[in-house]
Amino acid sequence: MARCLVTGGAGFIGSHLAGRLLDGGHDVVVLDNLSTGRKSNLDRLIDHPRLRFVSGSITDPLAAAEAARGAEAIYHLAAAVGVKLVADDPVRTIETNIYPTDQLLRLAVQSGTKFFLASTSEVFGKNPKDRWNEEDDLQFGPTSRPRWAYGASKAIDEFLALAYHQQFGLPVVIGRFFNVVGPRQVGDYGMVIPRFVGQALRGEPLVVYDDGKQERCFAHVSEVVECIVSLMETPGAAGQVFNIGGDEPISMRQLAEEIVRRTGSASKVVFRPYDEAYGHRFEDVRRRVPDVSRLERTIGRKPSLPLGEILDDVIRATRETIAESE
Repeated sequence: MARCLVTGGAGFIGSHLAGRLLDGGHDVVVLDNLSTGRKSNLDRLIDHPRLRFVSGSITDPLAAAEAARGAEAIYHLAAAVGVKLVADDPVRTIETNIYPTDQLLRLAVQSGTKFFLASTSEVFGKNPKDRWNEEDDLQFGPTSRPRWAYGASKAIDEFLALAYHQQFGLPVVIGRFFNVVGPRQVGDYGMVIPRFVGQALRGEPLVVYDDGKQERCFAHVSEVVECIVSLMETPGAAGQVFNIGGDEPISMRQLAEEIVRRTGSASKVVFRPYDEAYGHRFEDVRRRVPDVSRLERTIGRKPSLPLGEILDDVIRATRETIAESE
């Protein structure tokens, strides 16, 4: 059993990961400033004798060093998240995503601590390939378009982590997440499924941007967390980058229509231009589908829960949240 640090552990994925690590018998320290995470995400865990919650920011070197003291594994999930947040505050995106990662890697290398870096499909930029492989070129748009700041900053994180592995032998694993969804996720930062589900359950129009033909893949957070844990337990995964996500695409229009059907909502699907939500400088990617063969070869599985079951779980959890708030 190990002592694990989960940065961003009060966030959506981080809280599920913290719970999984506790269930596995590990001691867990959660570091989170609750800027996008929520303390309520840890309600089930907060009284656990092997959990310690540290209220602090990864941008604070002293807080990060204190939280990392004695850790045998660091799961670095804290970052600026969501398309809307990135578009609204690119400075925060860059500062939050790059400098703290370097600080944590420096702390990890001092004791040879295993390190998981949460990255993102955004690092591929607008690669035109039908499916994205971990070794594909990264193709960002111009610096005048703020949305590329997120992918570029996370790419720098990956370069840093791999450099520490190459130069110092630090056991680093990098996971590029593709649209992770499930209970506790909120739609405040551009996450499409919780936004659509909330709109449908409230009887509001489901707002689809552009023409709705953009394609995405979705994976349930429980499967993603299992992949993270398995990768960290697999010695051969060190020094590698892994796509982590579902690999069955669906268009945004089809997704909205399916959520209306599964909720039994009378909501209509409406279409709006991107600039109403993200400003006139926003650029999107038409198709984002991962090649997860490296993940499957390495740990023997990939996220495979059908989208219908994922949506039903999110709808159930959202109904419960709405009922509790009434």
